[in-house]
Amino acid sequence: MRLLLVEDDDHVAAALSAILARHGFRVTHARSGEEALQALLPAGVAAGAPSCTAPYGVILLDLGLPDQDGYEVCGKIRKRTSTPVIMVTARADVRSRIHGLNMGADDYVTKPYDTGELLARIHAVARRTGASEETAAGGGTAAPGIVQLGPVGVELSTRRVSVNGDDVPLTRKEFDLLALLAQRPGVVFRREQIISEVWRTSWEGTGRTLEVHVASLRSKLRMPALIETVRGVGYRLVVPPVPPVPPVPPVPPVPPVPAAPSAPPAASAPQTPSPSPSPSTPPAAPAPPAV
Repeated sequence: MRLLLVEDDDHVAAALSAILARHGFRVTHARSGEEALQALLPAGVAAGAPSCTAPYGVILLDLGLPDQDGYEVCGKIRKRTSTPVIMVTARADVRSRIHGLNMGADDYVTKPYDTGELLARIHAVARRTGASEETAAGGGTAAPGIVQLGPVGVELSTRRVSVNGDDVPLTRKEFDLLALLAQRPGVVFRREQIISEVWRTSWEGTGRTLEVHVASLRSKLRMPALIETVRGVGYRLVVPPVPPVPPVPPVPPVPPVPAAPSAPPAASAPQTPSPSPSPSTPPAAPAPPAV
């Protein structure tokens, strides 16, 4: 997921960017309100025009910016895009929180904050936004459809999983785990987040159960590299590449069939000369008269 970090303190931004990158986020750092607004404009769109697409999944907005008030920047962001905004600030009073939410923020985090809580809030607002977009696209009902991950197909509505078209039977928790990771391929999910969303608990003893289910998924799908372990953090799903289809060799042209040689003309039978008419026999001499 792409994330826009609006923070004027380079040291804070560098430390937070490193943590976010470790969890699979691609971070763009903006040091001022103007940089943030420019980062939201796709290439070729003039300033002041509404953005047609949201290139970022979440925006982390610090309120103490050098050029503009953070609340004002939030209002301008909301006019350009529906990307979720999380305000990150040291202003902890209730009035500031209410004002920030009224200006269009989706969440409000006060400094100092726990990194795990911040990551959980990022995933929460991104998940809510994704669900609402699916509902809007379906005309009021969410239509999850099929998530295709290379040769692996995950059908959320019927809870079916297939590899290269062949169904793979999974247990309920195995499917829930795979469906959670498949929603955001490449994004690292913390162990605590997975346990909370799949097992609906925060008990640390569930960690061993999670490892067993990951191993079972790798074995049943026959793809050990599908779920990658990020040591000390959690797991992420790596989309396997689809092997290229070998090109079909061209069919050699069929040589023309030679015409059958024409039969030589049949030799004409020698004509038998018709017998020449025999010379006519002279008439016999008349017999002498009797005496």
